[in-house]
Amino acid sequence: MAQKRGGTVLVVDDEREVVDAYALRLRQRYDDVRTAYGGREALDAADDSIDVVLLDRRMPYSGDKVLRELRDRGYDCRVIMVTAVDPGFGIVDMPFDDYLCKPIEKADLFAAVDQQLEAASYDDPLTEFFSLTAKLAVLETDRSPEQLAESGAYLRMQRRAEDLRDELSVPDESFEEMLAEFTAIDRGG
Repeated sequence: MAQKRGGTVLVVDDEREVVDAYALRLRQRYDDVRTAYGGREALDAADDSIDVVLLDRRMPYSGDKVLRELRDRGYDCRVIMVTAVDPGFGIVDMPFDDYLCKPIEKADLFAAVDQQLEAASYDDPLTEFFSLTAKLAVLETDRSPEQLAESGAYLRMQRRAEDLRDELSVPDESFEEMLAEFTAIDRGG
């Protein structure tokens, strides 16, 4: 059996079967996988030891509220929204790090968590760039080119990503490799 990777992952969904299925997969690869069966339970379980949160959006106490509360409390964990909810342009201002649409293949789940664990060591402009890249990718999958062209929020995000790329002090070869790995994940939509 391959050696497990470090990092603490919290899986949050109001459907027990979904939480348990993701946790079972993730425990094959990561040392510490915790579960929360709903938004309030997630907030009770949250602490500074959590590295990555897989967070469902549509729950009685919504993932959007949980995300805001995690940020308001100052937790520095990486948050991957995992959902079947149509992302829409409302995701533009949400402070998550990645967005995956259900159903999610095992390889994409592992790749997304691995990337977020690695991203924790990046500087802020690079993490912001990859968060914007995830949002742009989800919207580009979900919306038509015409809808994107008409969205001021989308166009601002696109310009911000371009500006960040220009500011980054990452060698082009390393950056292109990181970007290729990041964009290889099927985020659905």
